[in-house]
Amino acid sequence: MRYQLISASVTIGFVLRLICLNMCGIAGWINLKQSDSRDHTEAVLHSMCETIVHRGPNSEGLWLDDTAALGMRRLSIIDLHTGDQPVFSEDKSVIVMMNGELYNYREVRADLEKRGHKFITKSDTEILPHLYEEYGEDLVDHLNGMYAFSLWDTRRKKLIIARDRFGEKPLYYGTFGGKLLWASEPKALLAHPSVKPELDLDAFRQYLSYDYVPAPNSIYKGISKLPAAHIMTVEGGEIAIRRYWNQTFSKNGGAPSLEGSAGELKELLSDAVRMRLVSDVPLGILLSGGIDSSTVAALAVRHSTERVKTFSIGFEEDSFDESKYARMVARHLDTEHYEEKLSASTAGDLISEIGTWLDEPLSDGSLIPTLLLSKFVRKHVTVALGGDGGDELFAGYPMYYAHKVARTYTAIPKFLRSGLIEPVVKRLPVSTKNMSFDYKAKRFVRAANLETVERHHSWFGSFSLDEQRQLLTQDVLAASDGDIYRGPRKMLELCDAIDEIEQMQFLDINYYMAEDILTKVDRAAMAVSLETRAPFLDPRVAQFAAGLPLEYKLNGKNGKFILKKAVEGMLPGEILARPKKGFGIPVAEWLKGRLNPLMHDLLAPERLRSQGLFEPEYAARLIREHETGRASHHKQLWTLLVFQLWYDKFLNPPTPTV
Repeated sequence: MRYQLISASVTIGFVLRLICLNMCGIAGWINLKQSDSRDHTEAVLHSMCETIVHRGPNSEGLWLDDTAALGMRRLSIIDLHTGDQPVFSEDKSVIVMMNGELYNYREVRADLEKRGHKFITKSDTEILPHLYEEYGEDLVDHLNGMYAFSLWDTRRKKLIIARDRFGEKPLYYGTFGGKLLWASEPKALLAHPSVKPELDLDAFRQYLSYDYVPAPNSIYKGISKLPAAHIMTVEGGEIAIRRYWNQTFSKNGGAPSLEGSAGELKELLSDAVRMRLVSDVPLGILLSGGIDSSTVAALAVRHSTERVKTFSIGFEEDSFDESKYARMVARHLDTEHYEEKLSASTAGDLISEIGTWLDEPLSDGSLIPTLLLSKFVRKHVTVALGGDGGDELFAGYPMYYAHKVARTYTAIPKFLRSGLIEPVVKRLPVSTKNMSFDYKAKRFVRAANLETVERHHSWFGSFSLDEQRQLLTQDVLAASDGDIYRGPRKMLELCDAIDEIEQMQFLDINYYMAEDILTKVDRAAMAVSLETRAPFLDPRVAQFAAGLPLEYKLNGKNGKFILKKAVEGMLPGEILARPKKGFGIPVAEWLKGRLNPLMHDLLAPERLRSQGLFEPEYAARLIREHETGRASHHKQLWTLLVFQLWYDKFLNPPTPTV
């Protein structure tokens, strides 16, 4: 069952106003009531766009009328000379600004030209106003890409903003002072004079639990995220939001053969990589040495007419260093390989920068190496393909198999679990090595007895509900929603999967992947104006994966089973056989060394008491137990550190000295 995207569309690109300055970002607003010109100025729109100049260092596009204002910053990837924005319909009545790329724009454009549409640029964005003329709000059904766009219909006074199917490109919005504002990053909204930053306590508690803030919430009160695969329309002052696409896990008919399915998967992935190799600027591959990125590299070599560039980083700490596997793949594929090492000192310098560009807290430890890798890669190329999405689509995370183990574990009599097994696990010696046995065993036991949704997110996240009751002040607990997992439980109502593992895959695609993995990659790459592309997130690949029998994805405890079958012979056997390790950093050791002074400063008791969010005694206990080796609290402490860095920058900035 091959998932097909309908092709159809065109557009006319034309820049009303170009200010030459320059990955892309958008911002704007619409008056919901009567026209208000007090802050409806080009200067305000320009200031919003200036906050996201890192997303688009090549040019700025601004468009305003009495009702709406649309702005963007551009990183030139396609149509370098005539691809600036905004773009228009032929009669100039429809205006579009877009962040991202549309990989099927050539096919769509050809179809639109057959329908009589005329284009003036080679830009992918130009297809959007023409698609709108043909299909209205359903234009999103014809797109294969990563995008967030704003479209203003001047005749109907109608606004459309939309986000791609998986949330590769961000989009925030909020209603302030009678206006609906939107932007690629919260900092652009904060640049509008009507927006003042304020902590959303419900989102704050979600962050402590998940390590990120899931859509539709953001860490700022009054600012929301438009979720992935959603479209918003505004007409007559009324705002409507709907989901326009969803994966379906239904299995129609008998199971296809493993061999036939593996062959079809290989062809779908190959075409997805081919589409994402189109670029008018230098391009490379982010190569970790895992099966996902290695697959992308192998398929890129197959399609590229030039020697492919690959990039990886390693660590001085052996248990975290996987660079040898990246080198093995690079030698096998004969790529032009570049590599850099990450040290505690380098990491410390990068951590101090977090508060300057991460405008919403995200405590995924791989954020740091991802930023370092992005900085390193940007010295050589402007576009990079990666392997994001493979774990979620093909059940690559160990947690999926852990759910199977949990069924067996919870069948053991409770007196044996609580009286024998759990005390033994608790006494296991603490190790700071990457994914050590004691770390995995303790996290498993910690959540194995919980219901499926809470168990799954507890394995991924930092602070359980019980731990939050000790960490947070009574004022915070009283003023916030304690039902942290209401969102994913409601999300499951949209899922047609029957098996709980496929249900967890669905949640990971909509939560962990969208709000952690893709956010991490977007922010780190955009901080240095690097565009990243994810072939696994081609909707054809994603839907094909969802429709496969579960045993093709998770075979026993072997995740990504069919993906490994699909690429047999293309990659070294050692790469296909190696277990999932992850892109982590040695935080546990660094918190005892290079980062120890920072930790004590940010979590000092007097500081926490003044802040009024955390109980100083509980934070002190976490630090003490971690430093003495009684327990490894590195994940929790790292989550607190990242929050404090964000808080100091965006909610409690230092008073400037005269």
